[in-house]
Amino acid sequence: MPSSAIRSISITVSDDDGAAAPAAAPRRARAGRRKAARSLGQRSVRLVARWWPILLLLPAIALLLFEASRLRASSPGPPRPVSISSLGRLDPTTRLVHGVREPCLKFLDPKSIENLVFPGGTKIDSVVKRIIYKSDDNDYDTYHSEANSTYLLQHAEATRFNLFTGFQTLADREESFKVNETVNVHCGFYSDNGGFKISDIDIKYMKSCKVVVSTCAFGGGDDLYQPIGMVNSSVGKVCYVAFWDEVTLSTQESEGKVIDDNGMIGRWRIIVVRSLPFVDQRLNGKIPKMLSHRLFPEARYSLWVDSKYQFRRDPIGVLEALLWRTNSTFAISEHGARSNIYDEGKAIVQKHKATPEEVEVQLTHYRQDRMPDEKRLHRSKG
Repeated sequence: MPSSAIRSISITVSDDDGAAAPAAAPRRARAGRRKAARSLGQRSVRLVARWWPILLLLPAIALLLFEASRLRASSPGPPRPVSISSLGRLDPTTRLVHGVREPCLKFLDPKSIENLVFPGGTKIDSVVKRIIYKSDDNDYDTYHSEANSTYLLQHAEATRFNLFTGFQTLADREESFKVNETVNVHCGFYSDNGGFKISDIDIKYMKSCKVVVSTCAFGGGDDLYQPIGMVNSSVGKVCYVAFWDEVTLSTQESEGKVIDDNGMIGRWRIIVVRSLPFVDQRLNGKIPKMLSHRLFPEARYSLWVDSKYQFRRDPIGVLEALLWRTNSTFAISEHGARSNIYDEGKAIVQKHKATPEEVEVQLTHYRQDRMPDEKRLHRSKG
């Protein structure tokens, strides 16, 4: 071929062909990214396959913690013991109600409490003309032979049997609930063998009380916290009584807490009880807690405070808020954990506070009284 022909050959290059060479680089980059994504996805799948139990466990733990925090916020539970740093402080006590924090009790202001007048007596007060406290000494001799009596006394510690509780039958108990002019009442305080002995001087003082705040500490007991928060007019109207046994008296005196000549430590009148009837101090503690109407026969109102806690409100104000304002005769706090007495019976057995046989005897009484087993009764805990 002639050279001139070779020189005349031309090569036409279009715009598209010119761009083809540079486009190869982005394609390689995209391919690299896809490969990296596939590699990352494969690693993620392998990690999930390896650690999936933990991944499932973490949300479950978070859910449990969330529910636990909600339960703690909604259920106040039992009050905490007094800490030394909070003594003497009138901190406001509140609770959560539908997510809103409100005062536990809506008290009147101090000036209004100063001017409070006790409500008049009810008609029922005038029905009972005479109360006969029945001593069980004769019952003991009548109902039990000498051999059987010896057996019961020998096994008193094992069975918690004690003359303080008397020999009241179910028929006697039912009869004691009826309001008549003359009432016969079983009462261990009036039995020579019943125990829970109180001096005549202390009995005279207790009969003078119209409103009483009481507590007890047996077997060494807790420190005695002085009440605060009362208005001036309540000081002369309210008795503060602490029941101690001789062990607690000795323990407290060794710590420098000595009873003065008037039988007082601060605002508390200390009443030393001798011959406690039960081996179990929990049972002894139930006597002043549940039978204050027997210990203070002239008192119209009584309030109980556990020895671990400090009473920080005016007693007259508490009575107005819980009883007088709502025309009630009795007020008690709800249990922090359980909702009915039969569940409580099971818990007592589980915590080894009593034997199953002892608890079953008590629950049988409740069933005979037709106590319901609903979790809620009149919109409150059963």
